[in-house]
Amino acid sequence: PGPDAVDASQLRGLLEEHDLSLAAVGTGAGWVKHQLTLTHFDTDRRRAAIDFVTAIIHFAGQFGASAIIGSMQGRHDAEVSRDTAFEYLRRALDQLGPLAEQHGVPLIYEPLNRYETNLCNTLEDGCELLNDLDTDNVLLLADLFHMNIEEVRVGDAIHRAANRVGHVHFVDSNRQPVGAGHLDMAAVMAALKAVSYDGYLSAEALPLPDSMTAAQQTMQAFRRWTSTYPLEDQAS
Repeated sequence: PGPDAVDASQLRGLLEEHDLSLAAVGTGAGWVKHQLTLTHFDTDRRRAAIDFVTAIIHFAGQFGASAIIGSMQGRHDAEVSRDTAFEYLRRALDQLGPLAEQHGVPLIYEPLNRYETNLCNTLEDGCELLNDLDTDNVLLLADLFHMNIEEVRVGDAIHRAANRVGHVHFVDSNRQPVGAGHLDMAAVMAALKAVSYDGYLSAEALPLPDSMTAAQQTMQAFRRWTSTYPLEDQAS
């Protein structure tokens, strides 16, 4: 629900105890819990959305982690035209990107499938958005679940986006752990290796059939695919 929901000192202790790094912190609760978006027609609501993301950026930044903007991007509708929504989004990213830079990390922006937003649905859409920004400290999240819906070929989309990809949601076509769906993981991993991707493969997967089994399957898939297609940094 917000950065104050996590005890930072406890989290730091757990990370150190288990020799882990924090991959990223999502902002989805800003929409799901608080109904805030960066493209809302109301100025005060947009300001509150900026404040929420800012707080997440600073919380994540102390751990060397990025904040992710996904559902908080919002959408265009009867009250906000497409052009206006994109203008609001660009302004927000230009404000928030430099805040993340203060912590030495990029801000991560996530294109979503058509059922969740009508702004950026593909990595190509995301690249076009980034090209229009003044800041160069925003990168894209390649979520394999969303990409399976929107991209013609997931591997080709990663190739075209290349160094604009800063984070990957390592998940199958049905948002279950890799191996539970029909995604062509060989093509995905080959593309990530070809573009020298060195970020996280982060499992935003449904806990099916249960959390432990999903985690174990994800780890097995991660080991299998990174041994076949070793990436630059396998600390994920």
